[in-house]
Amino acid sequence: MFSEWELKRYKRQMMLFGDDGQERLKKAHIFIAGAGGLGSPISIYLAVAGVGTITIVDMDVVDQTNLNRQILHFDRDVGKKKTASAEEKLQALNPDITVNAIDVKIDESNAVKLVGKADGIVDAMDNYPTRYLLNDVAIAKEIPLFHGGIRGFYGQATTIIPGITPCLKCIFPKAPPKEVFPVVGVTPGIIGTIQANEVIKYLTGCGELLTNRLFIWDGMQAHAEELCVERNPACEACRGITTKTPARTKK
Repeated sequence: MFSEWELKRYKRQMMLFGDDGQERLKKAHIFIAGAGGLGSPISIYLAVAGVGTITIVDMDVVDQTNLNRQILHFDRDVGKKKTASAEEKLQALNPDITVNAIDVKIDESNAVKLVGKADGIVDAMDNYPTRYLLNDVAIAKEIPLFHGGIRGFYGQATTIIPGITPCLKCIFPKAPPKEVFPVVGVTPGIIGTIQANEVIKYLTGCGELLTNRLFIWDGMQAHAEELCVERNPACEACRGITTKTPARTKK
C-alpha cells in the first residue's frame, strides 16, 4: 500500500511500470559497495526511485579530492565518514526509505553477512580484489551483480546474473595494476546512472538488461559501444554453476 504522498512522489514513473512495479521497488533491498564516485549517483537515483532498503558500505572519510565527482558529499563533509554523509543525504532525499550505512572494509570475513538478504549487489568499487569478492558472494547467493568501472573520460558497465551470464572473472580474468587513476566527475555520473537504471529494470521487470554485453563509454568522443561477452567454462569462480534459462523477458 502507498500513502497519498508516495502516490504523488512516484506518479510519473508509475506511468511506466504501474503499482506492481513500484511495489517491487518498495519491497526491494539493494546492497551498494562504495559511497564514492559511482556509489553517489547510484544511491541517489535508487533512493528517489523508492527502493525500500539501501545498504551502502564504505570505510573512507570525505577528502577534498573527492569533491569533483562524489556528489553525495559537500565541502562541509570533509573529514566526515562517507557513510554518515551518505546516510544524511539519502534520507533527506527520500524519508520513506530505509538507509543502512555501514562504516567497514568489505573483506572475506564479512562480505556474506554484509550483503545479507539483499536482492542485488551494486559494484561501485575502485579495486578488483573487492570486486572479485562481491562476484563470489553474488554467485553464492544467486543474486545479480551490477558492475561499473571508470577511468578518466572512460567507463564500462554490465549486469551479471549467476548461472545465466558470464561472471566478473569470466570477463576480467586478471585484475589490472592498482593505481590512483584520473577521473572527471561526469564519468561516474554516466556509468552510475546506467547501473541504477539496470537495478530498476531488474526489480520492475521492465526492458532488457545489459546481460552478456559489456557497455563501453568513451566520453572523449561521446561514443558508446558494446562488446559481447560469454561464460568461460574453465572460470575459477563460476565453472561449477549449472547454466540456467533466463526467467526474465522483456515486459
